[in-house]
Amino acid sequence: MAVVVSVLASSAVTFTQDVLAANNFGDDVPGGVAGPLGLFIILLLLIATVLLIRNMNMRIKRLPTSFDEQSVKESKDAESSTKKPDSSDINSDEEDSRAH
Repeated sequence: MAVVVSVLASSAVTFTQDVLAANNFGDDVPGGVAGPLGLFIILLLLIATVLLIRNMNMRIKRLPTSFDEQSVKESKDAESSTKKPDSSDINSDEEDSRAH
């Protein structure tokens, strides 16, 4: 019985040593895939960046050269006409009418 236990213990120790000593860091792949894959990812990111910059430049060129205060005021008037007044707007309107 003691012989069986010692054989099992020694095989468990060697198995544990083999598992712990194994190279599981990914550098055992033949052919070296990490370099070309990294290059591919960098090129994809570079292409995406160039396309985003081009798109932003096109959108910036569509903007007007200056924003007139009149057009800003018109857009605020359009927003206020579509917006429902809340209680704070009503109270401020009453205070304005009392002040005049």
